[in-house]
Amino acid sequence: MSKATDTFEKFLSANSIFANKAVLQANYTPENIPHREEQIEQIAKILAPALKLNKPSNLFIYGKTGTGKTLSAIHTTNKIKELAEQRATPIKIIYLNCKLKKIADTEYRLIAQLVREFGREIAMTGLPTDEVYKYFFKLVDQKKQIVILVLDEIDQLVKKTGDEILYNLTRINSELKESQIAIVGISNDMMFTDYLDPRIKSSLSEEELNFKSYNAVQIQDILAQRAKEAFKEGVLNQGVIAKCAAYAAREHGDARRALELLRIAGEIAEREGVQKVEIKHLDEAEEKLEKDRVVDIVASQPKQFQAVLYSVLLLSAKNNKIIETGDLYNTYTKICANASLRPLTQRRVSDVIGELDMLGIINAKTISKGRYGRTREISLAINGASEQKAMEIIEREFH
Repeated sequence: MSKATDTFEKFLSANSIFANKAVLQANYTPENIPHREEQIEQIAKILAPALKLNKPSNLFIYGKTGTGKTLSAIHTTNKIKELAEQRATPIKIIYLNCKLKKIADTEYRLIAQLVREFGREIAMTGLPTDEVYKYFFKLVDQKKQIVILVLDEIDQLVKKTGDEILYNLTRINSELKESQIAIVGISNDMMFTDYLDPRIKSSLSEEELNFKSYNAVQIQDILAQRAKEAFKEGVLNQGVIAKCAAYAAREHGDARRALELLRIAGEIAEREGVQKVEIKHLDEAEEKLEKDRVVDIVASQPKQFQAVLYSVLLLSAKNNKIIETGDLYNTYTKICANASLRPLTQRRVSDVIGELDMLGIINAKTISKGRYGRTREISLAINGASEQKAMEIIEREFH
């Protein structure tokens, strides 16, 4: 018997510590969503007119990663779908994640995907974009109905295609006779609407909803509820859930990350062939997850983004635990000169700093200097192993 076969046989014969691992996965939608009752009620109130075949206001939902935005939107639209089916009300709900390349990397692809959501096939490329829009408008308007279009990570769509697509989608109702479309945009980037054309901003953000980060107590509550379903009884050692919640609260209150951390800790324990998940498994999972996350972020970012992060890493390595934006920008321009890169403006670098903060790679705190204006104090928010890995990736790019 080969070693691989032996490993598989052992795995199949071992008792799993999980009762239902799917409960800890990102795509799981629970029946109850704790600590988001108020937000769900607000989404429901805004979208409720659809049940009387009136167009709801467009809604823009924003907040940091793992704050329950997508979960709450899907939960609420699923309830609308159920009621609409019971009452034979013609409501169509379309959910699209704009981060997916094959769906939303061009305006054409997104509209072609919307056409497919209506059960029609269309060439992935080749037709004039105006023709695809016309075909989509015709499909929407073929009967009296309300279409709710949920665009998750809507900021990614605009980064890839520009804001013209949002302009076209928000003004579509003036061209429809039978039906109406309402847009629900979801974004991790709280500054996203500031960069939109004012006409688009006013029509997209008719209603806005901000999801604040969970605190450690709320995350602990979410973890305890999910762990009850995910693991067999008595598997989790005392203190595992509390420490897992503390890790996630430190990372901007990201509940999704906390659930992933707990799942990986369980998988590590299972791989060891033990029947208990201990703190050490959690620590190992945290290190693995943090390193993987930082590697993914750093490796996938454009060179300008990497140059800004490189500046933070270099200054931090010089024992500058707190870095001011002026020092960072000076270092950044030197890096650009050495790499024959055209430096971004200070304002654009400030935007990149905001993105790095949002991704949890750095902490950027705005402080007032009285009559000298305001500056940001920047410090690294990643651990030593991840810092080293990030430095290795960037140095390969710049040398």
